[in-house]
Amino acid sequence: MCLVKNGLFVFVIVVSFAEISTDIEGSLMSMMDFRYWRCVMKREWKCPDSEINFFLYTPERPYKQWVDVRYRDLKGYGWKMTRKNVLIIHGFNGTHTKTPISFLRDAYLSRKDYNVFMVDWSMLSRFPCYLSALSNMRLAAQCTAQLYSHLTQAGALAKMTTCVGHSLGAHVCGMMSEHLTQKQYKIVGLDPARPLISEYGSRRFRLSREDAHVVQVIHTNAGFLGETGAVGHADFCINGGQRQPGCRGHLMRISRCSHFMSSCYFAASVRRRLHVVGIPCDSSCPKQSRWGLRQDKRSVLLGDEIPDSARGMFCAQVDNEENCPFD
Repeated sequence: MCLVKNGLFVFVIVVSFAEISTDIEGSLMSMMDFRYWRCVMKREWKCPDSEINFFLYTPERPYKQWVDVRYRDLKGYGWKMTRKNVLIIHGFNGTHTKTPISFLRDAYLSRKDYNVFMVDWSMLSRFPCYLSALSNMRLAAQCTAQLYSHLTQAGALAKMTTCVGHSLGAHVCGMMSEHLTQKQYKIVGLDPARPLISEYGSRRFRLSREDAHVVQVIHTNAGFLGETGAVGHADFCINGGQRQPGCRGHLMRISRCSHFMSSCYFAASVRRRLHVVGIPCDSSCPKQSRWGLRQDKRSVLLGDEIPDSARGMFCAQVDNEENCPFD
């Protein structure tokens, strides 16, 4: 159904986005994209796709290089098989260059032992097109899985490759598993998106511990823009999991700020500038009052070297206000 208001088209989509993912090969809708206002809903599931791009950054070449997955020699971009690999995926209304996702890129580059791949699907996830972004996650995951396969065929080890996604990007990391013959080794979900996902998303459309051998999740706006409770093998509920220090203004701005803080905390931890200690606690997040601390498990340090064996919910207190601008 289409409504017109002040000359702008507003589309009301009454089917759940999980149903959008059903196989519609051969139908008229699979033959063309659905474009309205500034929004795009992809209907052809073919990769590579011109609206999903990959950029490689290396310690020697800390500037973006567009990666063509049809080009076989990754070494031509400065990629080294001896280094670890990280695929970073932004969420709704993000890009590969916006803060704070760019903080993650720079944090991994500062380690000197990573090939950093930025996944840009901003044309398919732009504001205000949240419903189309939900539908387009499938193609973003499919094409990023093609990049992942390209890496492993070039010699990259699954155990040395991590997918890090913020918000909807976290779910894209999880959905990649639908397109791979072997399970990913590690996924880090930064405050995985909640709106509509919690109500309508099937397991295929949301990050879960089934999507990789190791799934680690950071919660900073649980119950609003971020998922609640235990999502991965190890979950970190920061400052109660819902509202972060330094986030001020009206309710939506506080929520957005807190949502983005997951990226900032993790980036600072990867840089080893911020030491965030996760203390074992009960599986709820957000926390209403007490953390429900547990004595039967060890504390762990947040960052890219969280032990793969870590299991359960971990609570952490971060008192300092991170400088975390967001658009």
